[in-house]
Amino acid sequence: MSVITRNVFVSHHHKDDASVDGLKSILAGRNYNIRNSSIRAKPENQKRLDNKQVSDNTIRRLLRMKMRWASQMIVVIGKETHSRPWVNWEIKAASELGIPIIGVYENGLKDQVEVPENFKKYAASRVGWRAEAIIDAMEGKSQFENPDGSQAPKESGRNIQC
Repeated sequence: MSVITRNVFVSHHHKDDASVDGLKSILAGRNYNIRNSSIRAKPENQKRLDNKQVSDNTIRRLLRMKMRWASQMIVVIGKETHSRPWVNWEIKAASELGIPIIGVYENGLKDQVEVPENFKKYAASRVGWRAEAIIDAMEGKSQFENPDGSQAPKESGRNIQC
């Protein structure tokens, strides 16, 4: 079986970096490779960001460049994702670029968690942490699930074919 490769931008709260690695891993087990263009700051760069040595305009420009390379956005939805202003901004920017937005609940979430406001507006799919569901969403099958994988009502977002 050949490997399918997709260029994606993974939007996430930086505390959830391990989930980005886990996402790549579970998909790789199904011969589905994702090349992630999102920013994962090295410690020395994180220090510059924390000290506000990089302007927000510079960050927005860099993020847009990285998003343009991607054919899809995956938002890793964790307990605190809804409160992250950059995640919310990235979702809106991806929508403006016409990039389909897929939400994936973090592995192990059992209870419903809040999603970012812009995700509610622009999501194409929202699925649980299951390789099959994630791949289906990436292949354009719009679906909305709860963290446990059970069906959820469709959000008011957009259904964009990937």
